[in-house]
Order: sequence, then structure tokens, then C-alpha cells
Amino acid sequence: MKINLLDCFETTVESHADSIAVKHKEEQICFRELKEKARKLGAQIIQKTHHAMNLPVAVYLPKEINAVIADLGVLYSCNPFMNLDVKTPADRIGKILDLIRPCAIVTSLRFAVKLERTDVPLILMEEIVDEAEPKDFVLENRRKLLIDTDPICIINTSGSTGTPKGVVLNHRSFFDFMDWSVERFAFDGSEVIGSLSPIVFDIFDFELCMMMIKGSQLVLLDASLASFPARLLETLNQNQVNFIFWVPSIMVNIANLDLLDKIPLQTLKMIWFAGEVFPTKQFLYWYDRLSDAVFVNLYGPIEITLDCTYYVVKDRPAENQSLPIGVACRNTDVLILNDAGELCREGEEGELCVRGTSLAMGYYNNPEKTSLAFVQNPLNASYPEIIYRTGDVVSLDGKGLIWFKGRKDSLVKHMGYRIELGEIEHVIINDLKLVKYCCAVYRYTKKEIVLYYEKKEEISGAQFRKALAKVFPAYMIPAAYIRMDLLPRNANGKIDRLMLKEMAEK
Repeated sequence: MKINLLDCFETTVESHADSIAVKHKEEQICFRELKEKARKLGAQIIQKTHHAMNLPVAVYLPKEINAVIADLGVLYSCNPFMNLDVKTPADRIGKILDLIRPCAIVTSLRFAVKLERTDVPLILMEEIVDEAEPKDFVLENRRKLLIDTDPICIINTSGSTGTPKGVVLNHRSFFDFMDWSVERFAFDGSEVIGSLSPIVFDIFDFELCMMMIKGSQLVLLDASLASFPARLLETLNQNQVNFIFWVPSIMVNIANLDLLDKIPLQTLKMIWFAGEVFPTKQFLYWYDRLSDAVFVNLYGPIEITLDCTYYVVKDRPAENQSLPIGVACRNTDVLILNDAGELCREGEEGELCVRGTSLAMGYYNNPEKTSLAFVQNPLNASYPEIIYRTGDVVSLDGKGLIWFKGRKDSLVKHMGYRIELGEIEHVIINDLKLVKYCCAVYRYTKKEIVLYYEKKEEISGAQFRKALAKVFPAYMIPAAYIRMDLLPRNANGKIDRLMLKEMAEK
């Protein structure tokens, strides 16, 4: 019986001891060394947190080999890791730390200076170099106390009040997805993964699991490579990458630049994509040039541990036809419910809801938000059964395929990140006090955030961006700013978001 991911990792190390586990630029580390360093860090975390267990430990490091060591080290201490983006503004990092209150932060000398205002104990990666190898019983006795519903990580996602929500995922939910994916796609450890997603993404956690469970090699790709797509493709070839799991944005850019004809990807055999809609025209560019590769469209918010539906593209779609999000992954049940909480008929649009062991445990230190999203299954009045309401509108066709139609509220996926548009509005109005009234909407045709604001005089886009850059990461900053003397209101006196969304698409 599988209980925790570390048991799988140690089995992998036994058979892959001298194989390369992780590569980053010119650096690499084998499985044996990765285990040794992670164990040392785990022992130090135990000591410095006074034997904390099942309490969050933050990791504040750039995407490099040390970040992988840190995540595994936190797991060896029998605590969940919470990766933070070192490029995120200090104010937002502060809000995350205030909400989650981790028992420690693993970082390095270079980045510790950015955490001077926090009172959370810091553990420096430089300190583990000369640490003695911990005794087996120090780590193993603690691990025997873990059960599969204990948390493995916390992933922060946008929140409507200006404070991100921490999604808590456990070992069992990862095993649920990994067992399905390994069996369905015959992963055998020969995978060389081109890891482009930031370490704060759930995709990175999947890649980490592939390395731990199957012995797949992780090639860490710097986010900056997305701005230099030709160099990115060359890096894939240099490392003989055969599997990628990317957000479509960069793939669209590569197609628009016609780069696959100039830099063919001869070793790439498995291509997963998720996080946003992949425009069919650009998808076909990839599909036609990598005819031997398997293309898989996956869907699922963080609250469902990676993804809950998938679609393997076997037949070439027409250019005017979108891709479905497919069918439910094994051991996951997808419910499409109408406003009355009843199952939708074939072709009827409704909210996608999910039940199963893949569900997150909820939001850390946030019972109110948890109770709104994780609710009793309205189809079951006999015993407690929690489902997650995604807020996504979908429909089911006659072939049993699910099709994404849009968002039910103001939550959007942009550049692979899930963003609560209400958070942008909250900060502009209440924190920055730039305007009294505003409304952020998503322009799907151009894949950009548009901010409508109410003010007599115009505020330049540069002024908005300068102020927002101090609070938000780049992907949350609107691309367009439109002034109105009065924002439209509906019959209830609220800003008419639907009208503004329609205006943005014109």
C-alpha cells in the first residue's frame, strides 16, 4: 500500500542511484546525491522547527536544483512544502506568509535579505553542505507516523480579498493522479521532462512526482527562455527532451514564429498541455509537424490535484473546431450541474463539479472559502460526500466528451495562472486607492486582462502598471485600461460585469 511519496523515491534511488535526476544549465545531480542532500536538509528542518510535523515549510528559491533538494528536504522532515516565487512583490509574499504562517522558510543567502521583515525562522541551503549524514531512525521513525491523507504541499492561488488562497494537497491525491497517468500513458522512467512551469505551479509538482516515482529525468528550464523561444527549442534538443507538460501560451508563440520548421524537435514524443485554451490553428501547427508525438489536452484547477479530465488527440481537428477537455480521469467523477443542483442533459450547459480522492483538503487557514467551494454533493442526501465546484461552464456531447464553454464568475486562467479578477479590483480600490470604482474583465479573443475604471480624468496605463507592479506579479497586471465617466450598473445597482465583458470583446 502506498502511503507517502518518499517511500517511492527511496525505491527509485535504489535502482537509479547514479542516474541523473535533475539538470539545470550546466549543473546536474544524480539520485544518490539528491537523496543525501535532501535527508540532511530534512534533519535540519526537524531540529530548527522543534520537531514540527505536518506544518507548512516555505521554500523561497529560484527554479534550480536547490529548489528540488529543498522540496524533498521538507518532505523528509514530514512537513508539506509551499513553494514561493522569488519574483513576486514583497507585499504579496508577506500576505501569503501572514495567512499560512509556515514554521520555517528554506532559502539561500542571496534571497534571505528579501525576507528581513518576516519573523519566520530561516533555514539556509548553504548550511547543509557540511551537515553530517542523519541517522536513519531520525527520519524514518517520523515517516512511519505519516498517513496518506497528510498534506504534501500547499499551492497558492489568487483570492478575491487581495490575499491568495493556499490549496492543501495530500499524498493520496497525488497517488490517485500518478497511478492513473503512469498506467494510461505507460510511463517507464525513460522520460526526459522539459520543465518550463514555475515552481509555484502544480505542473511542477507533477514533474517532481515523475522523477520521484518513475526515475524520470527533470530538465529545469528557466522561465526567461519563454521570451527566447528559439533558444528554448535548442535547449530541448540539446537535452534530448521527449516529454513536455506546458501551458499553451509559449506553444502559440512558437507556432506564430514558425520555429518548428527551423528547429525540428526530433526527440519529443509526448506533449501535454493545460491551463488555458489552445487555439486550434496554432495547435495544428504543432500537430502537423510532430506527427509521431502524442498530444493530450488536460483540464483541472489546482483544487483537483493537477487535472481531472483529459483528451488524447487522435484525429486531426478542423481549424474551426476547438478541442474538447475530454473525459474524466480514472477514479474521478465529473458532474455537470445546473443552477438547481441537478445533472444537466446532453448538450445543456452547466457547472463542472468533481468528486473523488483527487480533491484538495481545502484552503489553509481559510474555512470560510473552503466551505463555499467544497460542498455537499446535492445529488446525495444519504451521507456526507464533498464535491468541488469549479465555477467552469461546460457541456457534454453525444459522444461523452466534455466541452469547456467559459467561466461562471470572475475567475480566469491567464498564461497558465488562475487569477481572481476581484483581487485586482480590490487592490486598486482599497489598497492603492487609484479609483473608487473599477471592473476587471478578461478579453478571451486577445487573451488579456482589461480594466474599466470610473474617473473624471484619465490615468495613464503607465501609471497603473507602475503602481500594480509593486503589488502583483506581471501576469496579473492588466494589458488595457479604459476610462469611463460612469461604469454601467445593473438593476441591483452593481457594476454590470457582463456588459463590460461584451464591450471588451467588440
